[in-house]
Amino acid sequence: MLSDALTELTTAIAQGLQATAPSMRPAIEKLFGDRYHKRHFERTSIRDAYGLADTGDGGVPYAGLINSDNPPSGPYGGTSVVWFPSEKDSSLIDFGVGTRGLAPDEGILTRPGHRRRIAALRRYLTRRGIDAWSKSDPAALSVAVPKTVRERFPEFERVFDRYGTELYICAKVPPELGIARDVVRGFLDLYAYERGWQVLKDALDEYETFHASLRAELFLQPTAGEVHELVRARRFVILQGPPGTGKTRMADTIRRQFFDGRGMTVQFHPAVTYEDFIIGLSPDADERSLRFTVREGSLAAAVREARTGPFLLIIDEINRGDLGKVLGEAIYLFEPAEVGGTNARTVRLPHPIDGKNELQLPDSLYILATMNTADRNIAAMDLAIRRRFAFLTLPPNRDVVVRESLPLAVQVFDWIADVFVEHAPDETLQLLPGHAYFLARNESELRDRLRYEVIPLLDEYLHQGFLGPATSELHAVRNRIEDILGTSVAAS
Repeated sequence: MLSDALTELTTAIAQGLQATAPSMRPAIEKLFGDRYHKRHFERTSIRDAYGLADTGDGGVPYAGLINSDNPPSGPYGGTSVVWFPSEKDSSLIDFGVGTRGLAPDEGILTRPGHRRRIAALRRYLTRRGIDAWSKSDPAALSVAVPKTVRERFPEFERVFDRYGTELYICAKVPPELGIARDVVRGFLDLYAYERGWQVLKDALDEYETFHASLRAELFLQPTAGEVHELVRARRFVILQGPPGTGKTRMADTIRRQFFDGRGMTVQFHPAVTYEDFIIGLSPDADERSLRFTVREGSLAAAVREARTGPFLLIIDEINRGDLGKVLGEAIYLFEPAEVGGTNARTVRLPHPIDGKNELQLPDSLYILATMNTADRNIAAMDLAIRRRFAFLTLPPNRDVVVRESLPLAVQVFDWIADVFVEHAPDETLQLLPGHAYFLARNESELRDRLRYEVIPLLDEYLHQGFLGPATSELHAVRNRIEDILGTSVAAS
């Protein structure tokens, strides 16, 4: 175990009110100069109210870090990281808003990036076995800690009674020092990030490793196995995400790895019709007459193939078709719980197939579709159709870019991703370019992709005003990319 200021502070926090130190202030102060640069230290940024435990007036003891613009004592405002010791060997650590309100940290508390990193911190902690909770909106002071959450932390009931509307993420610090240090480090290093503090060299690797883990929690990556499990469980699944995230490749991987290659892919577009997908008539001319023969569509063909074993029908870019017209009465069949068996749904077709006018989906047929969430020219999917599918998001994957070993690709990907994460509204986050835009065999090819694919895409976003409040930030990144490419061209 490291012997540093963070470890010493964690030891005291994990002991709760059993801590032997009479004051938490010296332990907090040691962070500055040991982990964070000394210039960030302000005496008014430290609060130590452990003494409230001895007053007997019902006060709630706590200690932590607040905005230094607050007065040296009394109520404060803005975001803070504080911990509440219990009478036993534990504490509740949290981010919270001071009782005086959001000021002077409105910029942090209302920024989408802070909200997203708070949610990422909760996921980071729970993956490590730590009981944690977070509020969906840190600035929502009218929302109290839910009763079900309070019941998980009964020893901190007084904390919730007093500060239930101010807390927006909390976790119990366990007595085991190694795990406790991870918890305290997560809260303090995220607080340092939001404040823009410089991390000293000896702690920098640990700090960057933590934030890399936090970044991974921002964009959860489903595995092929997880997608397959969802397909088997829900039967009708749509993989959605921005362009370039590998949705079509993932669907094909599922077909090859889990269906022994048994499947077919159809591409939807505005010209696809009911006759193409379900059933239609095809002209059949001979020397004496013109007649029409029944032509089975893609779904009918998949039904036939599925009679001999599990079969995966892949529909690429499903939202580009007019689904109401393409599916027709067959939408009735898309009910996962009523496929195959005695409760199987059946529809009557306008033309017979193999002498039968009825169509029924066998329980060996599965459908996996893809959908581009960035295409604003396509109408939203009808709710009656949407409810019949399970949706799984495939976000951009930074690890794929890192594996290509092109530092410029990682750098530009991070610049763009940081703008979207930090500033973009939720409905705009789906426009973040996928990792495929940053993959190349060498730097020369990468520079061409940035110049002729990434910059034009960003220009289109800027022209359409898709990013709203993030427009100026994205424009700055766009120009930065152009400057790098221009400098390289001039130098060559």
